[in-house]
Amino acid sequence: MTMPRRLLLSATLAAPLVGRARAQAWPERPISVVVPFLAGGSTDIAARIMAERMAPKLGPQARLIVENRAGAGGSVGAEWVRHRPADGYTLLLASASALGTNPAALPQTTPYDPVEDFTQVALVGGGPIVLVVPAASPFKTAQDLLAAVKAAPGRHTWATSGAGGIGHLTGEYLKMRAGGLKAEHVPYRGGSAVMEALAKSEVDYSLEVLASVAAHLRDGLSRGLAVSSLKRHPLFPEIPTLDEVGLPGFEITTWNILCGPRGLPPEIAATLSQAVGAALTEPSTAQRLAQAGVDPANPGTPAETRAFLTAELAKFRAIVKDAGLTLGR
Repeated sequence: MTMPRRLLLSATLAAPLVGRARAQAWPERPISVVVPFLAGGSTDIAARIMAERMAPKLGPQARLIVENRAGAGGSVGAEWVRHRPADGYTLLLASASALGTNPAALPQTTPYDPVEDFTQVALVGGGPIVLVVPAASPFKTAQDLLAAVKAAPGRHTWATSGAGGIGHLTGEYLKMRAGGLKAEHVPYRGGSAVMEALAKSEVDYSLEVLASVAAHLRDGLSRGLAVSSLKRHPLFPEIPTLDEVGLPGFEITTWNILCGPRGLPPEIAATLSQAVGAALTEPSTAQRLAQAGVDPANPGTPAETRAFLTAELAKFRAIVKDAGLTLGR
């Protein structure tokens, strides 16, 4: 049946009004923030802090509920969110592994385009990777360690919390930048297992996110030799950067990005982005995030967040290509 021209015109003109009305009514029910990891990690803690602080900024009745959907380095939760309705009621607090290193190094486990299949909302925060050794290690500086690995190709071992993760790609990049080092990669199931292996001196070194190593560094169970950011971290100002110890411009950091399914209405994305920015500027929120090992980001727009993710993905794909990694293929 053909719709009469007058009715068709009325429906066409009304469509934008309906969309705006729906956006203005949002949120009418709880918003689910999916964390693609088990509870207790830095991403989970950051999600719970942000959910608590963002809610009042979205309206007096707004509620954000954290939902853990772990698996495959964050890819399971990301894939689940990708298939949710783009109505603003299901969001993803993604990590560098879920939307960065996994798509770059393990495309067979990430059946999504991390940029095009999601609506980027805001960068929440991030942090450096730490080059760390056991407390009993003979290596006192990053230069000592790298020189030893170079002098004995293949005889040293290094651990990460999983093949294809942020620590793994950082380690591969380190080996390339340090002159083509050769060492045996030992992947573990999570950061806590890596730190236990270091405490027992089962491996020679590791590259792990600051949130995983902070407690061990404070307790003297492990020793940090360098961080992967361009500036020293305020929690451990005594640890130099890799840039300082002879690898100019070396910079790889982990991060958390809030996003939604592809097609999230621009009005909702903008409102969420503003709420993230307002929460991050609160001193108490920033302090709580820092304690969890997440350095709060500067407030930004959805467009800026998309540009950031695009650049990070390109960087990780370049590392995979240059290192010749063929994980699981």
